[in-house]
Amino acid sequence: MRAFGRLLDVLDELRAKCPWDKKQTIESLRPNTIEETFELCDSIMKNDQHEMMKELGDVLMHTCFYAMIAREQGLYDIADVLNTETDKLIFRHPHIYHPSQVGAPEPKPLPYGEDQNGREFSNAETADQVLKNWEQIKLKEKDGNKSVLSGVPSSLPSLIKAYRIQDKARNVGFDWEKKEDVWAKVHEELKELEVELDREDKERSEAELGDFLFAVINAARLYHLNPDNALERTNQKFISRFNYIEEHSIKAGRPLTEMTLEEMDALWNEAKKKENNQ
Repeated sequence: MRAFGRLLDVLDELRAKCPWDKKQTIESLRPNTIEETFELCDSIMKNDQHEMMKELGDVLMHTCFYAMIAREQGLYDIADVLNTETDKLIFRHPHIYHPSQVGAPEPKPLPYGEDQNGREFSNAETADQVLKNWEQIKLKEKDGNKSVLSGVPSSLPSLIKAYRIQDKARNVGFDWEKKEDVWAKVHEELKELEVELDREDKERSEAELGDFLFAVINAARLYHLNPDNALERTNQKFISRFNYIEEHSIKAGRPLTEMTLEEMDALWNEAKKKENNQ
């Protein structure tokens, strides 16, 4: 608590005395927040715990900065942010907190039904059951989502958005009965893409490519694989192997543009072998 209070005190002082901090608005901070979030994601993918600690601090600072600006406008402050989030967590976990208050003895498990305020819930014994309850509860919140998919931010990267859309639909029962059934859809979408590519219809090809990618993401979800993490690992693998080729071209005194595809392929395979031996 002292550390959190120290951060808030420093932010207040910077807001009052630093020319850059003085001029910031919610809108001007947004691009920086996006950058800080991606830097946090990079540290997570690299499993760099020290860097992750630093980036978590940057994201936390941005949260506090937004709340400070809102406080200046008489809208809300950081205490409102924290209390609203805590209330939301309690409301969305009736299997833990209902009907007792925080700090009271652990409540007895509840069967499916309605609580004293008429809110539906079900006793959740698995993580999957908790997620399904979560979506139903959010629809019942006073300021909650108006529809199941309205909780998916429109600004999410498309790959992550597709995964979240599918996951939210699953939590209300809209999903394949058997995960193996998804492969027929994947193959169907691939064939439709190939047909449009043969016709050289760019617009329809792009539409079919989207359907195919959506189906592949669906398959990944059903097999409990995160497609965004998987693609990022492949991105990093490609960068590493291509850098290996580039480094050898520099050592040989030959630019990449003068190397043959066969030469680059040979170096690519060398890099791949080195990865497999590590």
